[in-house]
Amino acid sequence: MSEIFARTELMLGSANMEKLKKLRVIIFGVGGVGGYALEGLIRSGVYNVALVDADTVSESNLNRQIIATKETVGRAKVDAARERALSINPDAKIEVFNLFYSEETESRIDLGNYDYIIDAIDTVSSKILLIKNAYEKNIKIISSMGAGNKLDPTCFEVSDIYKTSVCPLARVVRQRLKALGIKKLKVVYSRETPCRAVVSDSEITRHAPASIAFIPSVVGLIISGEVIKDTVDIALA
Repeated sequence: MSEIFARTELMLGSANMEKLKKLRVIIFGVGGVGGYALEGLIRSGVYNVALVDADTVSESNLNRQIIATKETVGRAKVDAARERALSINPDAKIEVFNLFYSEETESRIDLGNYDYIIDAIDTVSSKILLIKNAYEKNIKIISSMGAGNKLDPTCFEVSDIYKTSVCPLARVVRQRLKALGIKKLKVVYSRETPCRAVVSDSEITRHAPASIAFIPSVVGLIISGEVIKDTVDIALA
């Protein structure tokens, strides 16, 4: 095992590090949550990751997205994320899909090539489509619920979608999945009541929720931790 992961191997052991090295993960949405999920995976010894996102890095991403710097503004998020991952582990295999996941583009990605799906998509229709496809193919998936308009990172927890409360996005997802007959979904969500924007600039609030650095980072790292714990064979307290 590479010296990069020597401290991780002390925790997990060599057999589990081999499992992580062989694990194939695909991340949909490489923004605040997805970028930190990638960070957690790469730094933990996951070598094979695919990234799906059609967006480019903007200055408004600098407050919360680990891939966003003055140098990456204007670049495709998947390319910036791939470059960062390889700067940590040059031996990693990072595949990129610079596309918006939808019924028009879903055929370009064979979900069967992956062991675990991370859903960090903001758009409800794409989120439901991805969950439905994962469910039909029996592929493990974990979904991020709403991270915008939240201020308390200690309120985030891992749960099943049907045990969630408070989160407006989780409510919509629950309703859609129930209609599709999907009976379970592992999610990370917050019990915090969404904050109201202090600045009522209609141009800002119409297009995006409020955000702060330490919320999406927490969600993304929780997600990466769940993927790793679901993969390794070790007794966790």
